[in-house]
Amino acid sequence: MGVVTTRTMQLDSLVGLARRRRTPRPPAPVRLSVPDGMTVPLGCDAVAVPEAFARAMTRRLPRMGCVYADGAHWWWLVPSDSDVALEWPAPARYTAGALVPDAGRAPDLIHCPDSSVPYTPPIPLYLALCRVTGTTPVWSRSIGAS
Repeated sequence: MGVVTTRTMQLDSLVGLARRRRTPRPPAPVRLSVPDGMTVPLGCDAVAVPEAFARAMTRRLPRMGCVYADGAHWWWLVPSDSDVALEWPAPARYTAGALVPDAGRAPDLIHCPDSSVPYTPPIPLYLALCRVTGTTPVWSRSIGAS
């Protein structure tokens, strides 16, 4: 018969293995902060738009609320539930609670309205986004028979 050898591991070896097995958690999202003196009576969500589209959209908006930029995207504050019955066209991203991915620092505020509320009106924002992306607004699409 062969000789059976057992190998024992020390606690520090087990702890080291456990640490190497852990997968890093993605950073927690960051909530966009509203400037001092502003109120959010309707709650707050955000719509992220790539910068190139966002620049084209500004000419089409009658009023802009708070807008933040992180280099790649502009984040527009809208009232909560502004996604109800709307399909925000790609490449836009709608985020409930105005949460943005943590990229090491929060996006910078690049536009602040003169009013006490931070919102960009969602319907004009939606229509401007549809226009620059070439998307037909959801209420203008034809419905096929099933």
